[in-house]
Amino acid sequence: MNPALVKKVQPSRVRLWSALISVYILWGSTFLFVHFMTEKMPPLYMASLRLSTAGLILYLYARFTGTPVPARKQWISAGIIGVLLLTIANGSTSMALQYVPSSIAALLAALVPLFIILFNWISFNHTRPSNLSLAGLGIGLVGVSLLVQPTDASASSAHNTWIGVGLIMVANVAWAIGTLLSARLSLPSQLISSAIQMLIGGGVLFLFSMLTENVSLDSISDAPTKAIGSLIYLIFFGSIIGFSSFAWLARNASPSLVSTYAYVNPVVAMILGWALAGESLTTNSILAALIILSGVVLITFGRK
Repeated sequence: MNPALVKKVQPSRVRLWSALISVYILWGSTFLFVHFMTEKMPPLYMASLRLSTAGLILYLYARFTGTPVPARKQWISAGIIGVLLLTIANGSTSMALQYVPSSIAALLAALVPLFIILFNWISFNHTRPSNLSLAGLGIGLVGVSLLVQPTDASASSAHNTWIGVGLIMVANVAWAIGTLLSARLSLPSQLISSAIQMLIGGGVLFLFSMLTENVSLDSISDAPTKAIGSLIYLIFFGSIIGFSSFAWLARNASPSLVSTYAYVNPVVAMILGWALAGESLTTNSILAALIILSGVVLITFGRK
C-alpha cells in the first residue's frame, strides 16, 4: 500500500488528543454533575430526563444525516443494551451518589473491567484472564476494601457507605453484561444505536421513577437552578459531546489508548469533587485510589 495514502487516513494528533481530553474531562466530571443534579431532586427522574433528551437529539441528528430506520430486531437488541447500560447501570449510579461522594463513586465505577473479564471467563467466552489481569483483580479488591471503610465510625455513615457501594457494584455488573452482550446482538450503526439505547433506557427509567419516586410529569418545574444547569451540562457535554468523542476514538485510536479513560476519569472526579463540592481527600482515600487505579492499569494491560 502507498505509504502516503496510509499517512493521509491517519487522524491528526491534535484531533486525537482533543477527543481524548474531552473524554477524560467530560466523562470524569459527570459524577460530580450528577451529584449536583440530584442533590434536591429525585435521582431516577432526573437521570431519565437526561437520557431521553440526549437520545432524542441524537436520533433526530442521525435521521437528518441519512441514517436509515433500524429493523425491529435491531430496535429490540439496542433496547436490551439500553436497559442494562442506562436503566440499571446509570440509574444505580445516580442513586448511589445520594450515599457516597462522587470521587468514591468514580473510583468504584473504574472497576468495570474487573467485572467484564470475570463474566467473560465464567459465562461468555470462557476465556481465562491472563496472570497480569488476575493480579489486577486482586489489587483492585484490596483497594475497594480500603476505600469502603468509613472514616466516620457512626453506624449511619457505615450503612450509607455500603448502600452506595452496593449500588455502584450493581451498576458495574449491568455495564459489564451489557458490554459483553453488545458484541453478540444485532445492533444498528453506532450513532443511532446509542440514540435508541438512550431513548429506551431513559424511558424505562422514567417508568421506574413514576412508580418509586414522588414525582409527576412536570416535577422538573420544581428543580433549582443548579439542578437544571447540571442537567443541561450532562445532556450536551456528558452524553452528546462526550459520547461522540468516545465513539470517534473507538474507530480511530488503539484500544489500549482508549481504555486509559478508565483510570483518568476517577482522578478527574476526585479533583473536581474536592475543588467544587468540598469532598475531602483523606490519606485513606488517596491510598485506596492509587491501589484501585494500579489494579485497573494491570487489568487493562493484561487484556491486551
